[in-house]
Amino acid sequence: MQNYELMVIFTPVLSEDEFKSAQKKYMDLIAASGGSVVHSNPWGLKSLAYPIQKKTTGIYWVMEYVAPSDMNEKLKIQLLRDEQVLRHIVIKLDKYAVEYNKKKRSGVPTGNEKAVEG
Repeated sequence: MQNYELMVIFTPVLSEDEFKSAQKKYMDLIAASGGSVVHSNPWGLKSLAYPIQKKTTGIYWVMEYVAPSDMNEKLKIQLLRDEQVLRHIVIKLDKYAVEYNKKKRSGVPTGNEKAVEG
């Protein structure tokens, strides 16, 4: 079992229910393949750096999960077939990235925070 992070940019025309349904679909796919979702973080609507399919905004979603390595091909095929997905990326996390993400979620200072000027 490996640790991964998935970032997906969905089309901006999705309603809130469609967005939650799409998230659930991919979480269920991971669970069905023997993996588990560690953390899900919907970022919401953000501007894109450049237009994709004539769209200048997208709905971002980041998910951290643990799964067997062969499951990623099935996941990528589903993401490529989904017309609601503009872009996606899957990143394999090493032990330091997993530890960093855990600290960040728990609120422990990671050393990368911006200094507050007094």
